[in-house]
Amino acid sequence: METTLSSKQKKYLKSQAHSLKPTVLIGKSGASEQSMLSISEALSHHELIKIKFIAFKEEKEALVDQILEATDAHFVSMLGHVLTLYCEHKEVEERSYKLPQ
Repeated sequence: METTLSSKQKKYLKSQAHSLKPTVLIGKSGASEQSMLSISEALSHHELIKIKFIAFKEEKEALVDQILEATDAHFVSMLGHVLTLYCEHKEVEERSYKLPQ
């Protein structure tokens, strides 16, 4: 898997994520170990997820880096306080999204 997504792939994933509701909420506990576990679990089940920052809105850029490092996910977009992440499923037949080249 490549280390970054192309702009074409990001555009495709943004369109796919448009109707999704946030799967994980980052609240007063911040990017805790439990939050990271929830994010990893959600990514393994859904591949494409949204994370909403309810608290820590000023520190969200730093938290995004922490989340990306801890989960091996790809950054898709940050719109307002909602982060969209993608992590390709390890099993090819289990993948929900066919990324454009």
